[in-house]
Amino acid sequence: MSKALKLCMLAGIAVTAFASPALAQEGGKALISFSGAFGAGIAMLGAAAGIGKIGAAAVESMARQPEKAKDIQGAMIVAAALIEGATFFALIICFLAGA
Repeated sequence: MSKALKLCMLAGIAVTAFASPALAQEGGKALISFSGAFGAGIAMLGAAAGIGKIGAAAVESMARQPEKAKDIQGAMIVAAALIEGATFFALIICFLAGA
């Protein structure tokens, strides 16, 4: 497992461990609400990873076949737009769920 993944997992465990007293209070709203923020963060990380992979693959494909660069670029833009659309939908759902 990479160091970054271990660090992210450790940070997630620490946040959930330290958030339990704040979320366990009686009556009223909790001091901290993580559901919308965590969902939005995960959606953004997934979108960034997807668009990064698309960009890397497209640049590599254009380097291998320069004559097809326009077709590859068009397909890359369409795929990135679809990912961004799904990400914005997920962000809206996360913010509505967190409110």
